[in-house]
Amino acid sequence: MNPRDRVVYSINVEDLQNVAKQELARELTDEEIKIVEERLGDYIDWYGAIALTLSELKCKNKKARG
Repeated sequence: MNPRDRVVYSINVEDLQNVAKQELARELTDEEIKIVEERLGDYIDWYGAIALTLSELKCKNKKARG
């Protein structure tokens, strides 16, 4: 496998159902799962999450070097 193709983070249907049980007190239907699947990426700031993580890593590395 090409290292660039490796999945770094994923969300599965079980994750969706766990949140639905907490937020809606029920499981999602297959149709609702499809809607969430199609739209979830619209709500996640992937760039910001990656940039924040890199910033934290940079600070940690500076502290480690003293």
